[in-house]
Amino acid sequence: MNRRPLICAALSIPLALASFGQSALAQTYPSKPITMVVPFPPGGVADTVGRPVAEAMSRHLKQSIVVENKGGAGGGIGMAQVAKAKGDGYTVLMSLSSLVVLPEAAKILQRTPLYETRQLKPIARFTADPTVLVVRADSPWKSYAEFIAYAKNNPGRISFGSSGNYGTMHVPMEQLKAATSTFMLHVPYTGAGPAILSLLGGQIEALSTGPASVKQHIDSGRLRALAHWGDGRLGSMPTVPSFKELGVPIQYSQWAGMFVPADTPAAVVDSLRQAAKFAAQDARAVGALTAAGTSFMYQDAPEFERFVQADAKEMTALVNRIGKVD
Repeated sequence: MNRRPLICAALSIPLALASFGQSALAQTYPSKPITMVVPFPPGGVADTVGRPVAEAMSRHLKQSIVVENKGGAGGGIGMAQVAKAKGDGYTVLMSLSSLVVLPEAAKILQRTPLYETRQLKPIARFTADPTVLVVRADSPWKSYAEFIAYAKNNPGRISFGSSGNYGTMHVPMEQLKAATSTFMLHVPYTGAGPAILSLLGGQIEALSTGPASVKQHIDSGRLRALAHWGDGRLGSMPTVPSFKELGVPIQYSQWAGMFVPADTPAAVVDSLRQAAKFAAQDARAVGALTAAGTSFMYQDAPEFERFVQADAKEMTALVNRIGKVD
């Protein structure tokens, strides 16, 4: 008796069941509300991007997406929460580019990383903006030249806020300090929102953050943008020069993208990818981001994954050049 057909048939059963399971999952997902973890307090870039994206995706998926702000450790606590969550598609992460920095920074500080990037699977990138150097409008510095001259002549007298050590607000300022041989005092907060409030309240003198976090305060006359870390002029701030224009050879981009736990089934990933693509083209979401001073720079999962890998390599080298900081 020829047993080969029987063996082949037996081996094909698990594959067929897996395929059936994926198909059934795709048809039923999502069957309950989804939690979008934003690993920073309200008011920062991840929150500003995450809320209109969540609203648009919920309309596409026909299921609510609840934004949960989970600040702490420069975003690491919320990122770790999603990295270790069940991969069922009901917990997603809206992260900033600090996601690829924090594990390497932990190693520099001789600490155990809260998570590893391999624990997270990219879904889509939504924005990628250079950070902007801002001060209060009532500060004595009307230009970058005045600001940096004061910093050079008064070491430690300028304090700047950030969302935490090695975060997306900290790294560009360390770049600026190194490029200009200046010393400015770093004051870490739990997120961009609290740091901006401290700048507005006069507790710190400057900070670097994405345009979406500060454009409303610039437009209202409360903050002044002195320079940005981009390549050319920004559409939302056309009068603000880049550091490259000013002769300072530094660049930094703060991207915002969505991730899920690495073991999330392919069918669920595909559903989220389609919803993310819908959000990036949705008039309401586009309008909300435009009003905030940013715009979609969408990348689907395969392209975004390659982007994250390249950015991780570049940021690892940068963080190691910065070294250990207090």
